[in-house]
Amino acid sequence: MKRKKQLPFNASIAWVGMVLMALTTACAGDGQSSRAGGTAGDAQTKAPRTDIHTAVINGDGEAVRAHIAAGTDLDSKEPFGGSSPLISAAVFGKADMATLLIDAGADVDAKNNDGSTALISAAFFGRPEIVRLLLDAGANKAIKNKYGATAYESVMVPFKDIKPSYDMMGKALEPMGLKLDYAYLEKVRPEIAEMLK
Repeated sequence: MKRKKQLPFNASIAWVGMVLMALTTACAGDGQSSRAGGTAGDAQTKAPRTDIHTAVINGDGEAVRAHIAAGTDLDSKEPFGGSSPLISAAVFGKADMATLLIDAGADVDAKNNDGSTALISAAFFGRPEIVRLLLDAGANKAIKNKYGATAYESVMVPFKDIKPSYDMMGKALEPMGLKLDYAYLEKVRPEIAEMLK
């Protein structure tokens, strides 16, 4: 039996490792925020003890707003996976956090270490509301990650072919709050593909 050739996105195993390292680091940080270049905030406002990535993953809007007010770099990358706070919002389906970050001027096309953007992540993880937010904010649909996949290409692979990647990611990221609904993902992937055409 001939095996069906998968798109370059089958390199998602490496991508999972990068996402895992970035998000694990974000959640295991010492609670201090990164001030690496933020300029939008009030110099008198102090960043909260919770780092911006953890605040985003936890859906802590108060802490994210405090980071914005303090001028925290909204595009700060995690040291291992390079995820920006907006990419973390996309992975974990935190549309409110994505809105806060986009409205505050986060780079919608920032890439993590594997070249994935928030749009690629939102598409792959089945986050149509965040895909729409990013498209409305002018996110570039043509950006390819290091595996040669655009956001559209990340959702056009048949679900049955990409399910092992979801199995691995779901198991690895579940302790951090990621919940994957396979029936929903299978249903929403074609809808997201239509949004991205």
